[in-house]
Amino acid sequence: MNLPKTSRIYQGMILAGAVALAGCEFDNEVPEYQAPPATEEPDYSSPLPEQEPLSTFDEDGQLQADIAWTTYGVPYITADNLESMAFGVGYAFAQDNICILADQIVKFNSQRSMFFGPDNPIGSGNSQNVIDDFGFLALGIRDNAEQGFANLSDESKALLQGYAAGYNRYLNDTGVANIDPQCAGQPFVREITPIDMLTYAQGVALLPGASNFTGAVFVAAPPGQDYTPQPVMPAQETASLDFSKVSVHMPEPNPTEMGSNGWAIGRDLSATGQGMLLANPHFPHTGNQRFWQFGIEIPGELKVAGGSLSGMPGVVNIGFNENVAWTHTFSTANRFVVHQLELDPEDETGTTYLVDGEPVEMTTKTHQIQVNVGGGQSITLQKTSYHSDFGTIIKVPNSPLTWGVDDFGKDVAYAIYDANLPNYEILDHWLAMNRSRNIEEYRQSFIDYTGTVFNNAMSVDDDGDAFFTDGSSVPNISEEALAAWQQNTLLQGISQSAGFPVMPGNSALFKADGKMPFSRAPSLLRTDFVQNSNDSFWLTNPEQPIDDVAPLWGPVGNEQSWRSRLGQKMLAEGGSADGKFTREDIAEKLLSNRSYLAEAVLDDLLSLCSRQGEQPVATVAGNQSIKPACDTLAQWDGTMNKDSVGAMLFREFATEFNRDPKWQVDFDPTDPLNTPRDLVNNVSVLTDLGNAMVRIQSLGLDIDAPLGEVQFVERALPDGQPSGQRLPWGGANNIEGGFNVFRANTGSDGTIYPRLIYPQVDGSNLTEAGLGYHISYGSSWMFTMEFTEQGPSAQGLLSYSQSRNVLSDHYIDQTLLYSQQPQLRSIWFNNSDIEANTVRQLSLSQDNE
Repeated sequence: MNLPKTSRIYQGMILAGAVALAGCEFDNEVPEYQAPPATEEPDYSSPLPEQEPLSTFDEDGQLQADIAWTTYGVPYITADNLESMAFGVGYAFAQDNICILADQIVKFNSQRSMFFGPDNPIGSGNSQNVIDDFGFLALGIRDNAEQGFANLSDESKALLQGYAAGYNRYLNDTGVANIDPQCAGQPFVREITPIDMLTYAQGVALLPGASNFTGAVFVAAPPGQDYTPQPVMPAQETASLDFSKVSVHMPEPNPTEMGSNGWAIGRDLSATGQGMLLANPHFPHTGNQRFWQFGIEIPGELKVAGGSLSGMPGVVNIGFNENVAWTHTFSTANRFVVHQLELDPEDETGTTYLVDGEPVEMTTKTHQIQVNVGGGQSITLQKTSYHSDFGTIIKVPNSPLTWGVDDFGKDVAYAIYDANLPNYEILDHWLAMNRSRNIEEYRQSFIDYTGTVFNNAMSVDDDGDAFFTDGSSVPNISEEALAAWQQNTLLQGISQSAGFPVMPGNSALFKADGKMPFSRAPSLLRTDFVQNSNDSFWLTNPEQPIDDVAPLWGPVGNEQSWRSRLGQKMLAEGGSADGKFTREDIAEKLLSNRSYLAEAVLDDLLSLCSRQGEQPVATVAGNQSIKPACDTLAQWDGTMNKDSVGAMLFREFATEFNRDPKWQVDFDPTDPLNTPRDLVNNVSVLTDLGNAMVRIQSLGLDIDAPLGEVQFVERALPDGQPSGQRLPWGGANNIEGGFNVFRANTGSDGTIYPRLIYPQVDGSNLTEAGLGYHISYGSSWMFTMEFTEQGPSAQGLLSYSQSRNVLSDHYIDQTLLYSQQPQLRSIWFNNSDIEANTVRQLSLSQDNE
């Protein structure tokens, strides 16, 4: 799969600097530019200067933190040590989002069935809570936390202990009856422990991997055996439990389609000559993947501002300190592999497999859960899970991943190995990034740890060095084993069908040895830019393609998404300061709501329209004149802003076009930023437009409605019903090649809580009940920043606001700000700015028992 070095192919393709593209609104050709030479790999053989150790634990018997809340409810926590700092962070987070974390603690402790009954959603009959409870027990998340806590670093222990204490302090101060009404007064909202927090961290580490296989673990039983759990006491009433509706399909490694854009601009392209960053994660707006903004300081030791995923105990996932800024995107790397085990024909039970010809017996674990069956009653269910040296046994009915005789007459079973099972380096790694004083130290964090779990990482420092690596935890499988797997036609076919690597498990050769080290990961250091928009590492910087890495990291030579191509194009256009970027320039790029597909085809599409005139074209509703659609597109400004007439129509055209793209020039891996291109010149394209028009009209919508009339944010009431408050929303979608992406998340948001989901019509993101596009996913914690002689300067926005508590002043304030007009707001870093914008303060102390 590796391609030869092709950097000379990209001469003239990337980064503009010389000229701005005046008058080229829909010119899709990447502008000419003579890129700087490839940055030489620096000499990192000399040891780094030692950092002073952090003050870790409280030593005076009292946790103490000062919290200053600034505008939009952003807390800044100051303390003398890590434990006290995390104490303040835990308190402030609980004030905003306690219901999310309370539910997640229950989830990963396998207690959802005990509190909520067998189903999620409650009463659906899908037994999902039972499935997840047994699945997480089989994967050993809680066991790993209990066994691993004692061996954590002091820094990790301090963060976990302090955060749990802060959460508990908020709960006790406020009272469970007075917290967020979504979970107020509920018995599952209880004090938590550091082990609970570590269990939660281990669960989050499995989000792009094994946590999606709980169903496959649940139904895995030896051939001929029943997989359903049984009551511990046979006399217990189980009539209310029905597992006949359990449905397990091939798991998705990224079910919520986590995405993002990230740019690190180096000194060659920065107007200040120092580093600059654009951070734009695309995540669900509800549930356990919400970001939360805050700042932390241990005077003289640590000072960071940014945002983190819910429940991150005290460190910043995407943010900056005085010298380094960093962001991440969801990577193409494989965090897990599935192994095909060869069953021993001598064992009729199907629980012995062969490794290099020698029989090995599977091991078993027995698990019990409590299930609330209503009426104040609960029962205890028991189930057995099966394990091998290659991981936990799984089964996916009606797929190649069976247990027993497969379609080729072989006796097989399948096991999952997740490189994040366990991962005890998460907090140490993020803390090392938070402390980095330059790119060299930031890079060193990836040598020392593999704790970022599933992320491409982009960073830049105040000297203007820009760095990229895929920091994912990838199974460390030898080159010899990978080469043998790539020659296995059968397993390559199963892998392609499944969407993840399925490799042999019949030899120790294929057993993973922990996680791949940094030396095998893709990485790149530049002084112009590094970027990623969820395509692989390959074209991080097209002038210096990365292609000599193991296939588990992702593809090379692949067609790029339209979002990736728009990102590369906007970088190539350069900025306003003699072609170099100001911070305002990259913010404008982020919020411009451009559409790559429109810039590629709109002129040609309008030409086809002009030739067609009043003549009808074939559509799903019969022959129709598309002149009204053509007239609407002729009014369109090419953006996905609130007042854009024609934006909805073009999005629906893009939806049709994506089913069968019609290009004159096919994709060429030697010209990946400009191919495929050129719209075909025939009426089939107009059929796509006609079908788009018909769909919109069938829903009772006007094809010329401005986007802000049909694209909206609407929150749910605590019972999941519509609030009735619709906020118009500007923003693009992946389907038309947007960069600032928004859409609906109609899948699970990882929590137990009811939420608002408008069913979408077939083949579109439109909803008939909502009469438009309901936004509940996309750009979330977004910010742009630059280093200056006066220090870091940043603006950002949390699109869904700080708090999910409907009674909070900060439940919807930033959402309203964006709805008025896509915009960012100031992010305070200097203490003088924080003090000038403080609206509330709290000094928090507690005996450290």
